[in-house]
Amino acid sequence: MTKIYVDADACPVKAEVEKVATRHRLPCLLVCNGGLRPSQNPFMELVIVPDGPDEADKWIAERAGRGDVVVTGDIPLAAKAVEAGARVLKHDGEAFTPANIGNALAMRDLMYDLRAADPFRQGGGKAFTKADRSRFLDALERAIQAAKRENA
Repeated sequence: MTKIYVDADACPVKAEVEKVATRHRLPCLLVCNGGLRPSQNPFMELVIVPDGPDEADKWIAERAGRGDVVVTGDIPLAAKAVEAGARVLKHDGEAFTPANIGNALAMRDLMYDLRAADPFRQGGGKAFTKADRSRFLDALERAIQAAKRENA
């Protein structure tokens, strides 16, 4: 059965995932280090992992596979999930695939090196918009449909 795994600590689309998971009657696991309230929704399960770097990522990577959907902004986790055969979405709806995950990892490493070389570099990511939320909902619907076909 298809499951949805959410790297939930800083996820801005938890409510959207809950709506789609409920509509499809799919189990959804919100994985975090704590600080989230459990949902009363029977399709939503809160998984609290031990404190520590990447513990939620490790938990998801050990379980997600073919026919599952993973929602994360963490590129190393996305790479592991893609390698395991899961469908992986960023919060803005962009899909990580075998065709683009290598470039995403390389860009992540490049940006890390640039920030390390210039500690005074200011700025952050772009703001999360309604359009991003809409793209995510559409992409999640398509990913779930495809994942369900894989499990059929």
